[in-house]
Amino acid sequence: MRWLVLWVFSAMTAYADSETAGEFDYYVLSLSWLPNWCAREGDARGSDQCDVRHDYGWILHGLWPQYNQGWPSFCRTTEAQPSRRMTRAMSDIQGSSGLAWHQWKKHGTCSGLSAPDYFALSRRAYDSVKRPEVFRKLDKSVRLPASVVEDAFVEANPDLSRDMITITCKQGYIEEVRLCLSRALEPVPCGRDVIRDCSAEDALFDPIR
Repeated sequence: MRWLVLWVFSAMTAYADSETAGEFDYYVLSLSWLPNWCAREGDARGSDQCDVRHDYGWILHGLWPQYNQGWPSFCRTTEAQPSRRMTRAMSDIQGSSGLAWHQWKKHGTCSGLSAPDYFALSRRAYDSVKRPEVFRKLDKSVRLPASVVEDAFVEANPDLSRDMITITCKQGYIEEVRLCLSRALEPVPCGRDVIRDCSAEDALFDPIR
């Protein structure tokens, strides 16, 4: 049994070492509708970002380096860790400094960029996508096909085609919009492991608080 444990550990170490910072094929830009996250789990946690004073809608979940099949995570990097001030500065689009810190650790370390450059690129990616205003105008919870959310983003962003975007659901709610971007932040087709649309016809969508 001991040899098996050692073999598994060695294999895991070799796999981790193969994920070299800066080696990936494209980015996935993930946007979360915060009111839905708050309804699913944020309120139960007492999360400050769910407070009505923030007026959050689509927030940046993260900018994720991606392979054509699979993705790297928690890469080894010689870059310095971000300061608290740096992660706090991302709260306006990420909802919390904690999320910014986690995204750096899991995904930013694989970008090959310094923390300041990764956060700057993440902000550029977020700003490059037009987020349909119709969702901010909701005054009550609605049920809708997930495809309606995709339609709205494609209409608002003429450079997007349907193979460049996917909608995810969780616990009956619209969860995220994920867009595939080149290193230069141009829309590109998603890999097969990314383009898995939610097929719900009656997904919940909560209004901004």
